Amino acid sequence: MKSFSTLGFFGPQSGIDEDPVTGSTYTTLVPIWEQKMGRSELKAAQLSKRGGELYCELAGERVYITGNAKTFFKAEVEI
Repeated sequence: MKSFSTLGFFGPQSGIDEDPVTGSTYTTLVPIWEQKMGRSELKAAQLSKRGGELYCELAGERVYITGNAKTFFKAEVEI
């Protein structure tokens, strides 16, 4: 499947020079693209220094995103 979208996110005011792979952004974009193009599955490429590929699928009210990931932060939360 050829990539349909390329995306980059920058938020220097929040200390984010460039987000390596912006998966959360696609949870908003995929439903819009499905309405406009009639496609519920999309492949996207992140054109950042580290780069990445995302496979997105709209399933009802959910967007499933798959791809390879690298752990960059670990934490424990106690409630």
